[in-house]
Amino acid sequence: MDNIRIGVIGAGANTRSRHIPGFKTIEGVSVDAVCNRSIASGKKAADEFDIPRVMDDWQALIADPDIDAICIGTWPYMHHPMVLASLAAGKHVLTEARMAMDLVQAREMLVASESADVISMIVPAPFYLEYEPTVLEMLSAGFFGELLEIHARGMGGGYFPDAPLTWRQSRELSGNNIMSMGIINETIRRYAGHEQRVVAHGKVFTTERKDERDQMQPVEVPESLGIVSEHEGGTISVYHFSTVSHMGQNGVLEFFGTKGSFKYENGQAWIAEKGDREFKALEVAPEKRGGWRVEADFIDAIRDGQPVTHTSFADGVRYMEFTEAVQMSLREGRRIDLPLLAG
Repeated sequence: MDNIRIGVIGAGANTRSRHIPGFKTIEGVSVDAVCNRSIASGKKAADEFDIPRVMDDWQALIADPDIDAICIGTWPYMHHPMVLASLAAGKHVLTEARMAMDLVQAREMLVASESADVISMIVPAPFYLEYEPTVLEMLSAGFFGELLEIHARGMGGGYFPDAPLTWRQSRELSGNNIMSMGIINETIRRYAGHEQRVVAHGKVFTTERKDERDQMQPVEVPESLGIVSEHEGGTISVYHFSTVSHMGQNGVLEFFGTKGSFKYENGQAWIAEKGDREFKALEVAPEKRGGWRVEADFIDAIRDGQPVTHTSFADGVRYMEFTEAVQMSLREGRRIDLPLLAG
């Protein structure tokens, strides 16, 4: 396909900062229509990016014969119906993370994608992509030895008791997804592989918050969450997430091996070999640097059949299975073994 026409559903922050600008830089690709929560907000996005059409019906946008591919930038509660409708209409689809509300939805989306003759892709975890190819190469070559432990911290926000409710704290909008759990797990799994058991503990401190209409609503999603998981290869991952930890460390990933360690922190990759007393910055040659290529990868997959590596629907089902296991552990107060045979 020399010319690919994109329809955007949901023009949130990530869509405006990354997806629409990313598509507009690719030759032969155009963003032809946008559908947002209201005509007014859709028109604002259209005016900002010179998008010719504003629509108020996402189903009509998907059915439009002049649209080749759909970019879904909504909150998780709409991913499942929009993806299924896009696939049924024969449209290529790029959906925002997290993949779905729960594992059942994710599996249905995967099955539908496997029977559709189109490209299906999830927006990947964006953390430290510029360093990832080099670090994975070093890990594969044995530079760090056997990977023993991974520690992940997604702490921040400082949601004090008077802070308003966000969509991430509403189960109706986010489903089983909790804070940055899924996006961090997706990243870790690229280094350590699949999990075989999970145990979790969570807590809500402020049980009610005001919504956008100034009405009190229950907070259903944990504000503090700890997870310990064991991967099939024996590596242990320890997670701590919080939205109430004012000035807490966010987006910190530490990997400890038998020959050395590496970590991602403050936008930089750091390494330490056996005998080092402190971490040193990992310098990567410009030609080896990775980066954000989501929109280009999506278009390359459509045009040239390039495989989807960041992130396929099969990968999404894997992290949604982890998400499901965490919810089961929270609900039942026990360790959950993977894989889950039923959603």
